[in-house]
Amino acid sequence: MRVFFVAETKDFTHRLFLDASRKFVKGFTRLGHDAQVFSCNDAQAALTPLRRPAFSRFWWKRRTRGLLLRQMKLYKPDLVFVNCRMADPDTIVLMRDAAPKAFFASVDGEIRPESRPGRVETAAKVDLLFTVYGANGQRALREVGVKCIFMPWPCDPDLEHRHAVAENWLSDVIFTGKLKHRHVPTDPMRTEIISRLARMQGCAVYGCFNRPFLGGMDYYYAISGAKMGLSVNLANDIQLYHSDRLIHYLACGTLVLCKRVPDSERMFQEGVHLECFDSTDEFFDLVARYLQNESERKRIARAGMEWAHREFNCQKIAGYMVDAIETGTYRAPWMA
Repeated sequence: MRVFFVAETKDFTHRLFLDASRKFVKGFTRLGHDAQVFSCNDAQAALTPLRRPAFSRFWWKRRTRGLLLRQMKLYKPDLVFVNCRMADPDTIVLMRDAAPKAFFASVDGEIRPESRPGRVETAAKVDLLFTVYGANGQRALREVGVKCIFMPWPCDPDLEHRHAVAENWLSDVIFTGKLKHRHVPTDPMRTEIISRLARMQGCAVYGCFNRPFLGGMDYYYAISGAKMGLSVNLANDIQLYHSDRLIHYLACGTLVLCKRVPDSERMFQEGVHLECFDSTDEFFDLVARYLQNESERKRIARAGMEWAHREFNCQKIAGYMVDAIETGTYRAPWMA
């Protein structure tokens, strides 16, 4: 197939390796498909003479969208992946006119889509929406007729593996990310645990408390140097949902200590691939336990890394997507 990605790329930012579209492109390419990426943000930056938000929106309608439609007509895609952050319902209608034979899909990696203006309405215009969260997070989408199917975050074993690192990257526990987000209420346990970690000797917290975000390979080096990694979502009551942080940590061979979420046992086996907790005290008990048991920590971390590389690599996830597009479903351990 010819697969056309309408994306918000991160090529010129510290998140260049963490852009999910990069992994999807790699996965589809390795399956034998051709992939073409249209970077909406890069095209808009190149075409927009001014950076004022209102003018940028005007320029998107006048110039960038026209360039997108022209590219689609030239490429004649069989499959189109649309980032719903970078399009609106009217744009998708025009895209369908430009590629009338294409199947339209999207990936939603952000929980509570109903809290973001226009997101649900835009998702309703595609043929299939892959969500990184399960059924109880899809309700607002299903109510307007969006066809949803769960698909976990992919990993890229080419980059996401255990790296040999310098001493300055070594830590007992790592957390990377924001303390809170604007659009989604934050689980108080997340704030409590991260705040305590930031004050503890031997722990590495990046991205909050005035500490820098990590970019490029430094991100993977920091994870590789950590014995354990904290994975706690903004919301932990959504079926199957984990942020991409969890798969990054697993794939880089760090023992993941994960806030338990509904149905996640369908994806990972506790005590085999990672460890789960339900309270702040339980988290810190796990930290103390595995600081005293190095061989057990390494055993679980290695098993988690091998599981992530085998079951969640970008080629396998792309294959699941093709199956879902062709048949409406796919077979994976978590789909039982």
